[in-house]
Formats: sequence, structure tokens, C-alpha cells
Amino acid sequence: MAEKSERLLNLYIMLLAQTRFVSKQDIRRAHYGEYADNPRGDEAFEKAFERDKEDLRELGVVIEIGSLDHYFDDEQGYRISPDTSSLPEIRFEADEAAVLGIAARAWEQHTLARATTEAMRKLAAQGVEIDTSRLDLVPPSLRAEEPAFDACWDATQKRRVIAFDYRRPGQAATRRQLQPWGVVRSSGRWYVVGHDVDREAERVFRLSRVQGKVTALGKSGAYAVPPGTDVKAIADRLVHSTPDIDATVLVRQRAGVALRRSATSIEEDVTGPDALSAWDRLGVTGQFRDLVNAVLSLGPSALVEGPHELRSDVLARLAEVAR
Repeated sequence: MAEKSERLLNLYIMLLAQTRFVSKQDIRRAHYGEYADNPRGDEAFEKAFERDKEDLRELGVVIEIGSLDHYFDDEQGYRISPDTSSLPEIRFEADEAAVLGIAARAWEQHTLARATTEAMRKLAAQGVEIDTSRLDLVPPSLRAEEPAFDACWDATQKRRVIAFDYRRPGQAATRRQLQPWGVVRSSGRWYVVGHDVDREAERVFRLSRVQGKVTALGKSGAYAVPPGTDVKAIADRLVHSTPDIDATVLVRQRAGVALRRSATSIEEDVTGPDALSAWDRLGVTGQFRDLVNAVLSLGPSALVEGPHELRSDVLARLAEVAR
């Protein structure tokens, strides 16, 4: 059976993308085929269809009911009018528009494109006249570049356990098994949140640190997300629970303005890795990830002296770029 979220999306697209009312039987053949082999299929379909219509209405979708034939009223059909689905004009302040522009990059993901394509394919197979321009009401425009995103997102929808190799900064990759509860964005990064099977505790994993392929294990519906779980709150709490670290970084003079501004100490005119310029030694404190990014952004104008794990992560990142 298709996941309910996918079925609702397909139903919404089907009713929105055509130019006439769609019969209940066409809807059933397109999206409720699993009830065909059920001895009580008619009753099961009616109940599922009514639930799905009610769910769409709770989301603010207006489903119109009308006659399939201009001359006879004996059979009714369904559709969604673009006029009732489009948003009124919304104006944002400059800072709000900037935030939305950044957020909008997250869903330009072929996961949703697949759902739309599948709905269109089913409509075309039935000879239904469609108008794809009606789908331009809210064009997707968000991107998630991590290769692990699709597999993790799919597993959260199907409630399947996943396994993957995960590398923490300065450490070798380890095998992890997770019951994923959700995929969220926090502090500009994508994370998968869930129950770590081996450690018997909730955990959050940054998708950019997942190594190789994410493998789905077992059947769908293998677990339930605890009631009241807020994956965004969990991600924010666990991501920011990492304590700050102290580090020592050599920086060329006249470089690293931002790093110098936050430095806890600056020792000028020290011996550096080359004689192309004078160097300063900076004592800095911050989150591991932020310090790595700050050093990498300076290229050959910065060198980490310590701690070892920070230096190792910077070197590993540079090695990946070189490869």
C-alpha cells in the first residue's frame, strides 16, 4: 500500500491538474488499486477516500463536486480549482524575503518530482486531459545536496530502519543503525533524527558526514515514532549540545579578519609554515564545525596547530577537495 502522504499528494495533483471533474472510479483506479483484490474492496475504498478528502480539507484544500455530464446529474466527479488553491498576494520585508529565499532551496529535490511525475503518468494512461500549468501555484525551489538525503527521507516516510557509515571529526567511520523519525535542517545543515538501535537512545546525524550508501533494512512500518516527538527541537538541542573547543591557529598577517575579531589571544610575528609573509598565532574558541569552516575559508593563509582532531578534520576536508 502506498504511503498515505504520497497518496494524498498524488490525489491533490490529480484533482488539480485536470480541466474537468474526475469520476470516483478513475480516482480509485489511479490511487487506490490496493483495494481491488480485497473482498471488501468497495467498502475499504470508500472509507479511505473519505478519510483522504477530509485530510485534504483540513489542510485548507477546497474539493469541488460536480456532474460529469452536462446533461445528466446521475454521476458526480471531483476536482480542485486553482482559484481556490492559490495564495493571495503576500508581501515580505527585505529580511523576511531573504530568509525565505534561503529556505526555499531545500525542496528542489527529485523526491517530490517523482511523486508529481507518477501522478501525471497515471492521468495520461487514463486519457485524462491535464493542464500542467495549474501546478505552478507553488513551484518547488529548495535543494538538499547531500547524497544521503533521499534515502533518509524515504525511510522516514516508510518507517524503515536504515544503516550507514558515519564519520565524526577526527575519527574513523563507524556503522550505525537508526530508526529515522525525520529529516530536518538546523544551523544551515541537514540532519536525520531518530532512535539509534545499537545505543538505545535518540540521536542526530549530520547528512554530510554519512559515508557511502544508506541501506534500508527490513520492512516498512517496522517502528512507530513516539507520540509528541518534535524532531526539529531534538535536532536543535543535540546539535548545539556540543561544547566549544579551544584551538590554536596560525594566520598570515593582514588575513583572517573575522577570526581575529573573535580571538581570545593574538601573538604577533611568530614562525609560520613559510616565509612569504609574517604570521600571527591566534587562540580561538568555538564550535568544532565553525572553526573548521573558518580555517578552510582562509585557504593557504591559515594553519591549525591544535587540537589534533581539528587539524585532522581540516586536512581530511582538503584531501577530499584535492581528490
